[in-house]
Amino acid sequence: MDERRVVIVTGGSSGIGLEVGRQLAAAGHDVVLSARREGPLRAAAEAVGARCAVGDVGDPDSFAAVVADAAAPTGRVDLVVHAAGTMGGTFVRKEAFDEFERILRTNLSSAFVVANAALPAMGPGGRFVFVSSSSAHSPQPGRSAYSASKAGLNAFAAAMAAEVERDGISVHLLTVGPVETPMLDDVRFPMRTLGVEEVGAAVRWLDSLPANVRLPEVRLSSVEDGPFAPEPYVPEAARRLGRTG
Repeated sequence: MDERRVVIVTGGSSGIGLEVGRQLAAAGHDVVLSARREGPLRAAAEAVGARCAVGDVGDPDSFAAVVADAAAPTGRVDLVVHAAGTMGGTFVRKEAFDEFERILRTNLSSAFVVANAALPAMGPGGRFVFVSSSSAHSPQPGRSAYSASKAGLNAFAAAMAAEVERDGISVHLLTVGPVETPMLDDVRFPMRTLGVEEVGAAVRWLDSLPANVRLPEVRLSSVEDGPFAPEPYVPEAARRLGRTG
């Protein structure tokens, strides 16, 4: 009988999701990466020694199939890391309703889709980690949809945690500051960022916690000053505007 923990990582073809999958696979877990595009997803899974399952976190039927694939060898899922997300959006006076809805669907409605599909396959000792953003606590002007979606994600995770504690299932929020990924390409100013490696390490640590520990939220960001402050990261949009320092 395979005793490895069965893990689903959404957004697994790049960025945070890919690095989380890499670290968990290296730790010996049976990792299933999930994303919408088959080509990049399959290449990512092969690169880190994981399985893969194509699926859309905004589509209940599509993601139910991901869970079925992941659980097939053992009948269970032990850990879900929901790292899929998008930024996008603009100022409210310029925002199209369809774009606002798209961002909420990807960042917030997806959390329900993922949890609703995975919970029937998860028993005592199971765990969810929802990757959120510091914008949930410090909303960004010009990113109203993104900020609202992440604040909603935090509230959703807190409510769900209270529901499933009696089942022996843990729910954690990993709320991160800026992380150096392509998602920051449209940001117009330099910033001090985390690397995906630090986020992956935080997920591994959360999954190492004893099942009796309740830890609703971990906030993770880069230091701004001192000997360990990284060099400012300059996104592509900031570089085009000459804002490099």
